[in-house]
Amino acid sequence: MKVLVVEDNVSLLESVRQILTDEYEVDTADNGEDGLFMAQQSIYDIIILDVMLPGIDGFEIVRKIREAKIDTSVLFLTAKDALEDRVRGLEMGGDDYLVKPFQAPELKARIRALLRRSGIISLEQHVKYRNIELLEKEKDILVDGKVIKMTLKQFELLEYLIQNNGKILTREQIFDRIWGFDSDTTIAIVEVFIHHLRKKLEPFNYHKDIQTVRGIGYMLKQP
Repeated sequence: MKVLVVEDNVSLLESVRQILTDEYEVDTADNGEDGLFMAQQSIYDIIILDVMLPGIDGFEIVRKIREAKIDTSVLFLTAKDALEDRVRGLEMGGDDYLVKPFQAPELKARIRALLRRSGIISLEQHVKYRNIELLEKEKDILVDGKVIKMTLKQFELLEYLIQNNGKILTREQIFDRIWGFDSDTTIAIVEVFIHHLRKKLEPFNYHKDIQTVRGIGYMLKQP
């Protein structure tokens, strides 16, 4: 799963990145302008957002992404005595807050709680769709109880589709999420991997669930 951390304190930003990289893919921004641009791509499962940022602050970032109908969970980082900031952040569309300084276990626990609340993971941290089950820790994929071998990118693509089942994902969103902004490949790779994924699922008759939305992208939905 993919996390965006926006924090202007470079040492804290690096600490949070190191804390999370064993469980998540972490992108970072150290200013509000970059943080807003990245958040607007709607490719993240959760955004960890400092309130006080130079230029565009955390409140403005949340306001803009909520106006754009981006419902990614937001965890605010706030100062110890900033009760007003915590209340304002929740009222503007934030989902939770964490008071600085904080310990790594609490940060991870709050992230898992938000991911469960949004339905991205279950208590067992399994991602499921119909009779397809992705086991995050083992990187195994079970279809009707049978193991299918896939490449890491195929696994990540299917995971992203399942996490957003019923939602249209643009080709740009998929490319940025799976391959990243600075990838050497082109967006045409998305269509290639969708084709491969359908071929892997065809023996189980799930290939038709990956629906093409003409001119936009793809959506995972039961036909």
